[in-house]
Amino acid sequence: MEITWLGHSCFRIKGKEAILITDPYDGSIGYSLGKPKANIVTSSHPHPGHGFVAGVGGEPRFVHGPGEYESAGVFIHGIGTFHDNERGEQRGKNTVYLIEIDEITVCHLGDLGHALSSEQVEEMSSAEVLLVPVGGLSTIDAATAAEMVRLLQPRIVIPMHFKTEVVPFKLEPVDNFLNEMGLKGTTPQPKLSITKASLPEEMQVVVLDYRS
Repeated sequence: MEITWLGHSCFRIKGKEAILITDPYDGSIGYSLGKPKANIVTSSHPHPGHGFVAGVGGEPRFVHGPGEYESAGVFIHGIGTFHDNERGEQRGKNTVYLIEIDEITVCHLGDLGHALSSEQVEEMSSAEVLLVPVGGLSTIDAATAAEMVRLLQPRIVIPMHFKTEVVPFKLEPVDNFLNEMGLKGTTPQPKLSITKASLPEEMQVVVLDYRS
């Protein structure tokens, strides 16, 4: 499986039999999505920065909201959460996705805006690769993200939804999260290639570069 960060909360997850795109965005975010092709598109919530399906090529299946989905050999479990810390009163709902592809379970937290309950942590405990928002503002901040990582205990952590030079709004930089995790000098890499057998024994934080 190959994971490429396309900016913001958008990833291309390429398995042996399918390509999945998470949270595609329009031009308002600052990144350039292009028109990547996919078999499946997931959207954490209906916002132009997270559900711009027209930005994806091919004829993908569009997955949005809680539920169980299966397409092109990929199993997806959508879990209902909220986009804020007031049960959606401010920003509405958010869907977390557990994505089982190539025998690896990837968890995309979307625009999660609150700490997870013990029940939600249990429901997401199978996550081996965690895609976690760390920039605050409209999602959890670096400190809460680090706490969620410690609770979920994935094998690989990939931060997303943070400030870069192209983002026009005031998110926190990824360094805040790395500091919370006790890491320094992490070098971004263009993509992550993993198999079930190559998952690390100890948790690793991997920073991806959207300019790959």
